[in-house]
Amino acid sequence: MGVEGCTKCIKYLLFVFNFIFWLAGGIILGVALWLRHDSQTTNLLYLQLGEKPAPNTFYVGIYILIAVGAVMMFVGFLGCYGAIQESQCLLGTFFTCLVILFACEVAAGIWGFVNKDQIAKDVKQFYDQALQQALMGEPDANNAKAVVKTFHETLDCCGSDILTATFTPVWREDLCRKDASKIPFANANCHKKIDELFSGKLYLIGIAAVVVAASAIFEMILSMVLCCGIRNSSVY
Repeated sequence: MGVEGCTKCIKYLLFVFNFIFWLAGGIILGVALWLRHDSQTTNLLYLQLGEKPAPNTFYVGIYILIAVGAVMMFVGFLGCYGAIQESQCLLGTFFTCLVILFACEVAAGIWGFVNKDQIAKDVKQFYDQALQQALMGEPDANNAKAVVKTFHETLDCCGSDILTATFTPVWREDLCRKDASKIPFANANCHKKIDELFSGKLYLIGIAAVVVAASAIFEMILSMVLCCGIRNSSVY
């Protein structure tokens, strides 16, 4: 016997919101894959200074987001099918998956909040080490020059602070673009450009996290109400 009245409305409401949840999972997965393969981040984070690779803290967050998007698509499909079939078993599994997803979301959010400043800091330290080696002519200078030039070309900057940004183009044109001296000092600072790059990416991740959390809570409430309605209709 199928559900009737308000419970039937909740059934189709749950189906619609799960379909939206499934689409949101696809969007988040797409955004995560775009961030993973974005030319700015890949150019910088695939660099290697001697035997030292660039910090990959940012990519850890991206991989978490990819996993969340894929799980959201699976959970959304499970919720749609469970609602249409009026299956308490499927809805129970769906509810359990939502709880796990929400717990992972909270854990990932805490991790991101703790590491949000560390990501840019690690990249800036990596850049500073490469710049120092390139300017001082250390043993790995050729590799360091390639790393530094990649930063400068990708972020359209030169130097780690105002002093370096001011004088490096004058006497080290092999490291900076020939027109780098024309760039305003504030905009030429690579530290500032690194902060802008990663703060912008983390902003997108934060929006996706809020969407997932709000959707998960709403879906849990609807699934609980529908399960109760199905149980009551089966009794009568």
